[in-house]
Amino acid sequence: MVRPISGDAMNEALLPPIGMLAELTHRCPLQCVYCSNPLELLKADKELSTEEWLALFEEAADLGVLQVHLSGGEPTIRPDLEEFVRCLSGRGVYTNLITAGVGIAEGRIELLRDAGLEHVQLSIQGAHAATTEKIGNHRGAHERKLETARRVVEIGLPLTINAPIHRHNIEEVPDFIDLALDLGAERLEIANVQYGGWALLNRNALMPDRKAVERQVEIVEEAQERLQGILTIDFVAPDYFAVYPKPCMGGWARDAFMIAPDGKALPCHAAGTIPSLSFERFGERSLTEIWQDSPAFNAFRGEDWMQEPCRTCERREIDWGGCRCQAMAIAGDAAATDPACIKSPLHSRMEALIAEAQNVAASNPDNFRYRRIGQA
Repeated sequence: MVRPISGDAMNEALLPPIGMLAELTHRCPLQCVYCSNPLELLKADKELSTEEWLALFEEAADLGVLQVHLSGGEPTIRPDLEEFVRCLSGRGVYTNLITAGVGIAEGRIELLRDAGLEHVQLSIQGAHAATTEKIGNHRGAHERKLETARRVVEIGLPLTINAPIHRHNIEEVPDFIDLALDLGAERLEIANVQYGGWALLNRNALMPDRKAVERQVEIVEEAQERLQGILTIDFVAPDYFAVYPKPCMGGWARDAFMIAPDGKALPCHAAGTIPSLSFERFGERSLTEIWQDSPAFNAFRGEDWMQEPCRTCERREIDWGGCRCQAMAIAGDAAATDPACIKSPLHSRMEALIAEAQNVAASNPDNFRYRRIGQA
């Protein structure tokens, strides 16, 4: 299905989305200080029902979605998760479970595999138990995560270890690499924390210093070369230390979108922080209508929305102006050039924010707030 967007939103044909992030719930056993979910979490009574999620997944497959990432919160809290996997698998849609790996009942991973689950992405907050428990505020979490990883590998599912990197664990990057190898993971994602949602609240407590970031880059690049063909290492660079920004979700509503626990459709995880945009819910409109015609989805598609220097930049179809939510948070204008870009007139603000974080760290290095549902 290929359909051009009406108006000036895009100068090319709109293709179907390839990927969808399904945030099944905001409930989670951990209280991670870097959580990227919104400040106001949705309680269980606001979540889509089993039947609503199944209808949504059927329509996503009809729309052309090829892969669905089942996430949260903690998606295994949903007792109907196997039904979701079975539905998507039956439609030929690739399923990836994004889990904290804590509190998963014995035999549950096997049931999910038998339902058709194709991949598990396990987040580990530290390469050592003390760090994992400190960041997630959950005693015993580290060993439970390692046990989950071992079970995933033992039953033949591909495993990705996700390592969210920040000030409190950046020196553990070499140990994360060793841990991924020891666990038999196929992929390791060294993902520097992006400051959205709850993480933005804790930015000063989480941001590493520049020298630590530079050491991290050297370590990762050496390991990528040394372990080629053994362990795939993906590196998500920290925006605040970047020269050029990353494209938001591959470009705003270009080939992926996300669904919140209540069925609200968003072009990216943090899009709800842009106050000028209104987001529609599945059930009130179809996914097809939202993908094609939603004003929020069309707001930053293509190039017509761009200001200078993005509008005439040779990188405009590489990074698509960077992150709209980061522009909103730092520049106060979602249409501004992402301040992470060296060409942004506000790029100097990144250095100022780094300096502010270092000053805070010097006075109180652990001054962060834990994530709790019902609190903001």
